[in-house]
Amino acid sequence: MNNFTYANPVKIIFGKDTIKEIAKEIPQGSKVLITCGGGSIRKNGVYAQTVKALEGFEWYEFAGIEPNPHYETCMKAVEFIREKGITFLLSVGGGSVLDATKFIAAAACFEDGDPWKILSEGSGIKKAMPFGDIITLPATGSEMNNGGVITRVSTEEKLSFASPCTYPVFSVLDPEVTFSLPPRQVANGVVDAFVHVMEQYLTCNEGNSLLQDNMAEAIVKTLVKEGPKALSDPNNYDVRANLMWASTWALNGWISCGVPEDWATHMIGHEITAFYGIDHARTLAIVLPGVMTVMKEQKSKKIIRLGHEIFGIQGDDVIEKTIKAVENFFEKLGVKTHLSDYNLGDEAIEKTSKRLAERNWKLGECRNITSDTVKTILTLRK
Repeated sequence: MNNFTYANPVKIIFGKDTIKEIAKEIPQGSKVLITCGGGSIRKNGVYAQTVKALEGFEWYEFAGIEPNPHYETCMKAVEFIREKGITFLLSVGGGSVLDATKFIAAAACFEDGDPWKILSEGSGIKKAMPFGDIITLPATGSEMNNGGVITRVSTEEKLSFASPCTYPVFSVLDPEVTFSLPPRQVANGVVDAFVHVMEQYLTCNEGNSLLQDNMAEAIVKTLVKEGPKALSDPNNYDVRANLMWASTWALNGWISCGVPEDWATHMIGHEITAFYGIDHARTLAIVLPGVMTVMKEQKSKKIIRLGHEIFGIQGDDVIEKTIKAVENFFEKLGVKTHLSDYNLGDEAIEKTSKRLAERNWKLGECRNITSDTVKTILTLRK
C-alpha cells in the first residue's frame, strides 16, 4: 500500500425529510444563491421544500445549469453573485449542478486572470465561497468530494479540477427525492458510480491493499444488486437508499487511499461527450470494456478478481467472461455500449484520439495509454 494523506470535511445529512435541516447548516445572515438545472426540482417537490427551509434567509436563484455544465453558464452565475453580494451557494440537483457550483464558488474568488485557467492550466484555487448541496440524483459522488468537471462549449473541451477549497460544507441525501427520476437517469447514475469504482480498483495493483479492495467490491455488489431493482421497483426506499449511499462511497476518496488510479475511461469519455454531447455515463459504458480488453494483461489479476467476487465467474477464460459480464450489466440497465449505438464510428475515433495526441496525454495508472492506444480501444467499441 502506498503512503497517503486523507481528510474529508463534508457533513452528510442522510434520510427521509432531511431537506429542512439546511436551515441549521447555513450561517444566519447569509445571502443564499440556489443553483439548479432545468426544472425537475419543481416537479418532484424538492424546490418547495428548499424554499420553505430558507424562510428567514435572503435568497436568490440561478437556474439553467446543463447536464454537462458549461463554463459560459458558470461565469454568468459569477456575475450574478457579484451583482447581488451573495455569500453562500446552495446546489439543488444532481452532480452536474454541484460540479458547476464548485467551479462557481472557486471562480468567484479567483484573482489570477481568467478562471478557465483553473481547468486548462491547473491554476491553484486559493479560496472559494462556502456552499452546500441537496442531491437529487445518485451518480457522481460529487456530494462528498472536492472535484468537478466543466465543459467549454466554444472550444469543445471538457476538463476537470479539484481543490481542498471545493468540498461542500454539507450534503443532504434524501433517497425519497430520487423516486421520480426517469429510468435513463437512474441507469446512467448506476453506470457512473460503477465506473468510478473501476477507475480506483481495476488497475495493476495486485491486492496489497486488502481493505480498499474489499470496500470497492462491497460498493460494486450493491450497485449490481440494487441498480436493476431501482428500475423495476422505483419507490422502494431501501433500494434507493442503498444506491444513493453506494454512489457517494464510489468517489468519496476512501477506496483510493494508498492505491494507483486509472481514470483513462473517464478522460476518453469526456472527449466524446465534449464533441458529441452523449450522456457522460453512456460514454463510460462504451469505453470501459475497451480499456479492459486492451489493457487486460496489465490489469489481469484485478479483472479475474472482479469476475470471481462480483459476477461469480469460475473456470476458463475468466478475463473475457468478466469483460462481457460488465458489458451485459450495462446493457441490462438499458445503457448501450458501442459507438454505433449512438451513430458514431471512424470519424469519432479519429477526432477523439487526435485531441488526446494534441494534448500529449499519457493515460492510465501506468501512464502508458497513448493516443494510438485510445484509437485501438475505440475501434474495438465500434
